[in-house]
Amino acid sequence: MECISVFDMLKIGIGPSSSHTLGPWRAAERWIKELKDANIFEKVKHVHVHIYGSLSLTGKGHATDYAVMLGLSGADPEHIPVEDIHAIVKEIQESHVLRLGNEKELPFNPKENISFHRKFLEFHANGLKFEALLESGEKKSKTYYSIGGGFVVVKERKNAKKNLEDFHRFPYPVEKGSELIEHCNAQKVKISDLVLKNELSLRNEKVVDREMLRVWNTMLECMYTGCHTQGKLPGGLNVHRRAFDLNKSLLEENHGNYQNATEWLETIRNTKVKFRQIFKWVSCFALAVNEVNASLGRVVTAPTNGSAGVIPSVLMYYLVIENHKADFKQIKQFLLVAGEIGSIFKKGATISAAMGGCQAEIGVSSAMAAGGLTELLGGTPEQVLMAAEIAMEHHLGLTCDPIGGLVQIPCIERNSMGAIKAITAAELALESNPEDAKVPLDKVVITMWATAKDMSSKYKETSEGGLAVGINMSDC
Repeated sequence: MECISVFDMLKIGIGPSSSHTLGPWRAAERWIKELKDANIFEKVKHVHVHIYGSLSLTGKGHATDYAVMLGLSGADPEHIPVEDIHAIVKEIQESHVLRLGNEKELPFNPKENISFHRKFLEFHANGLKFEALLESGEKKSKTYYSIGGGFVVVKERKNAKKNLEDFHRFPYPVEKGSELIEHCNAQKVKISDLVLKNELSLRNEKVVDREMLRVWNTMLECMYTGCHTQGKLPGGLNVHRRAFDLNKSLLEENHGNYQNATEWLETIRNTKVKFRQIFKWVSCFALAVNEVNASLGRVVTAPTNGSAGVIPSVLMYYLVIENHKADFKQIKQFLLVAGEIGSIFKKGATISAAMGGCQAEIGVSSAMAAGGLTELLGGTPEQVLMAAEIAMEHHLGLTCDPIGGLVQIPCIERNSMGAIKAITAAELALESNPEDAKVPLDKVVITMWATAKDMSSKYKETSEGGLAVGINMSDC
């Protein structure tokens, strides 16, 4: 049984896409490590990268070429200063020199050494191959697949699962929602408590808390940055950043009366929020995150970069509207539940838009957020899964059709819609008896995967259908 940590589902990285940016970046890092492990790193004379399928079709808009160069250069997406990204890429583009692993200088012209192929590799839509020419004239190559959420594999899913199972097994393994409920009932605990027990089999609670706080602080800082940055998003669509204006209008005279993200949060919590403003705030938080994401900013995959705004905005809704006294304990509880819901979808279906359309990203993130909110509002484990099911049920069939291959239209607004649906799903579940539910979570996971397989490839992050072909970028 696949062992997926909450921190696998909630990764810190650089936008705009977990599968098209973070995944290729991690693949490049992994390839360098494997070259070193094979004792051939010092013998590399030249490198070439081949990008296939969905990675290729929307690669420019998703900065896949940037990610590859940054990964090959030894930069870490969790810690690289965001302002250094363009400088590093520009230096490579102008000097035609790549410092492999930040150690070995090689000739490298991105226009010649990164090739985009429309061909789809057999295993997954997001394939990329790294080739190394050694001093001896021998070639070494390795193919990786970016399967969504920053996950990178080299073998078929069934083999990857076996390798993970051999490495570690949770004390309370969960593949399906029904198994999660069984464990909770047997242990007489909430979902968050059970998930924490599994996490503690990997790391001690001090580390769990430290990493969970780092995830939350990244989310909060991302929202703060998005709400305090004006202008237009890069990429050519000339999309106006709206979070700044929303934040300013909602705070009114309190706008700017703080020094950092934490003070900003407290200012909002101390501001009297009118009913009409509630969903405006939720939208503001979601827009802020995904505007930062679209600008190659640092976000948390939740479960992907394209859907990174749903979970933090729903969590902020709880902190700002539902419980002003909430602290890290509730934040941790929410994220534990959300991570577990996301892992069920990853195991039973997919979190990759290139494989399942946007239902795999916004749909899953909405289900994750709905589950987390439901437990915080006092819901039972059964009601948590019911909320997750409701949220996904109303995202089934959602396509991925980004205009210009950019994670902007319709992606940014979809995070607002996913967050609103998550809140609605939680409220519906809390007012319902799970025994009356006609569709269990496991059934909607199966249905989502079946829908994904039936969906035309042009609606799976290829920018070959839907809004992506209905809008001419030259008119923007």
